[in-house]
Amino acid sequence: MRSIDDELAYLTRGTEESLPAGELAKKLKKSRAQKSLRVKVGFDPTAPDLHLGHTVLMQKMRHFQDMGHVVIFLVGDFTALIGDPSGRNNARPPLAADEIHKNAATYTEQAFKILCREKTEVRHNSEWLAPLSAADIVRLAARHTVARMLERDDFSKRIKAQKPISIHEFLYPLMQGYDSLALKADVELGGTDQKFNLLVGRELQRQEGLDGQCIMTVPLLEGLDGKLKMSKSNGNYIGVDEAPEEIYGKTMSLSDEMMWRYYELLSDKPAAQITAMHTAAQKDEENPKVFKQTLAHEFTVRFHGAAAAEHAVKHFESQIVRGEIPTDMPTVVVKTDDAGLSPPLFYLLKTAGLATGSSVAKRLITQGAVKVDGKKAAPDDKLQKGNKAVVQVGKRRFVRLVAE
Repeated sequence: MRSIDDELAYLTRGTEESLPAGELAKKLKKSRAQKSLRVKVGFDPTAPDLHLGHTVLMQKMRHFQDMGHVVIFLVGDFTALIGDPSGRNNARPPLAADEIHKNAATYTEQAFKILCREKTEVRHNSEWLAPLSAADIVRLAARHTVARMLERDDFSKRIKAQKPISIHEFLYPLMQGYDSLALKADVELGGTDQKFNLLVGRELQRQEGLDGQCIMTVPLLEGLDGKLKMSKSNGNYIGVDEAPEEIYGKTMSLSDEMMWRYYELLSDKPAAQITAMHTAAQKDEENPKVFKQTLAHEFTVRFHGAAAAEHAVKHFESQIVRGEIPTDMPTVVVKTDDAGLSPPLFYLLKTAGLATGSSVAKRLITQGAVKVDGKKAAPDDKLQKGNKAVVQVGKRRFVRLVAE
């Protein structure tokens, strides 16, 4: 059995804050004598798929599982109806219930690529939030002040910018806090943008005479561009459910500097080993590319297995390093109009699954990341009826378009 100090070092690796100071160590000591800690993490299913940014939290959940603690994967199927205002400069549009349930099923299944299924308690906050009456919600709202709510960084920024805040957005931190009360959480994990919400949960617990949960925040992962937060809308993500070749190739596109950020937050390798690797790269004792290959292989194995990872390595070497065009690329048939012309290229990228939306497609094209038959393209380029073209996005994604 690890010492408390070793366990604490393992659990806090790559984290931003653990509050209150010293509280987690006390809870770990207490858990040795009584029972395992209940560690809560909530995910609102606002999109169908997970990316590496989401898995920073899941890695930390797995670390708690490794130490024998109970991890609660909380699906925020009720709070998703409100929309988390964290980090937003406007209100999040509400989602339909059927969309939430569909997303939740995908989220949960993808999460088990990291979490141990047998050691994970899956809960939905609609279990206790949906039955609340209007009177219950009024009583809950009475536990917090408007002044405290306006201390939130995102709310205060919106006030200064004279942007509206809807009343229902004030309910979100209270509902998330109520989750901690219902689950009797000992620890709650979240991104740095969740700090306010996590502290509300601790406060509500203490108002009920419980030991307040300690909170642990993890950094928000930057995307492949090394600047913006990883997200599908920014087009800078690595999806958990993407093809092995995509995961491997996208990881290889990281800058040398950003690679170490991903190692720190996402790799299973011991911290001492990562430090030694980083030092070797800085001293030019080893090419950083070797370490990047190791990281790309680790991610691909995690989500697809060893065999798929080996295939991804060979694919990268043949098609990216040697510049070969794949022979097994998908073919997409596009319809032409009465003038014999297809829709514009940016629209074709979206329909072919090479971009998550028209705005992302336009940005990729204008940045020079898209080639048609080996030449850079323009967003409004069109295919003529009867023509075929190989479209390449970045270094790894290809599709053959056929205009009919």
